[in-house]
Amino acid sequence: MAEISLAAHVAPGAVLFPEVAVAPGAVIHAGAEIGAGTVIGSCTVIHAGVRVGAGCTIEDSVVLGKRPRLRPGSGAAAGEPGALVIGDGVTVCCGAVVYAGASIADRVIIGDQTQVRERAVIGERSVVGRGSCVDFGARVGACVLIQTDVCVTGGTVVEDDVFIGPSLISLDDDTAGRWQDSQMGPRGVTLRRGCRIGGGVTLMPGVEIGEDAMVAAGSLVTCDVAARSLVMGRPARFERELQPVAGELV
Repeated sequence: MAEISLAAHVAPGAVLFPEVAVAPGAVIHAGAEIGAGTVIGSCTVIHAGVRVGAGCTIEDSVVLGKRPRLRPGSGAAAGEPGALVIGDGVTVCCGAVVYAGASIADRVIIGDQTQVRERAVIGERSVVGRGSCVDFGARVGACVLIQTDVCVTGGTVVEDDVFIGPSLISLDDDTAGRWQDSQMGPRGVTLRRGCRIGGGVTLMPGVEIGEDAMVAAGSLVTCDVAARSLVMGRPARFERELQPVAGELV
C-alpha cells in the first residue's frame, strides 16, 4: 500500500498505486494518477490530469501539470494543452516545473529548476540539465544530453543522440516579437541525429544543424550547417569535414 505522510494532502479521486511514498507538504490533486513505487518529495504539487509512471522519483518542490498563462495573441497559444504524461523510471529534480500537455518518456532525467513547457516531448533516456527550458511544442528525441542553462526554443526538433553544451540559446523569431505583422511566423531550429553543439552557442531562427555535425563553442549560427561538418566563429564558418569516428572535441 501507499505510504503517505500525515502532513501531505492527497485529494479524494487521486489514484495512487502500491508502494507510492508521499513526503510531508506534498499536494496531489483529484484526477492525478501515480504509478507503483514512485516517490513524491516534500512540497511537490501534482495537478489534476497528470499521469506519472511506475518507479519515478519526483523530488522536492516540483510542480507537475502547471497550466500555461499566456498573454493575448501569444504564439504559444494552441487550445487546451491536454494531460501531462510521465513514463516509467523518470526523475524530476528539485524545483522543476513540467507543464500540462507535455510528454516525458521512460528513464528521462529532468534537472533542478528546469522548465518543460506545454506540448513539449522528451524521448526516452534523455537528460535535461539544471535550469534549462524545453519550450512549447519542442520535440526532443531519445538519448539526448542537454546540459545546464540551455534554451530549447518553441517548435525546435532535436533528433536522437544529440549533445547540447551549456548555455545554448536557440531563437525562433526573426521579427523580435512582431511576427504577427510578418508573413513569417516563429521558426524553431532543427538538430539532426548525432550532432554536437558546444557551450555558449547561439542558433538563429530556422537553422538546421546536419547529422553528426559539430558547432564549436561560442559560435553564432546564422545559416544551415551540412552533415558531418565542423563550423566555428561569429558568424559560424565551415572549418572542415568530420570523419565518421568518435572522439571529435569542441
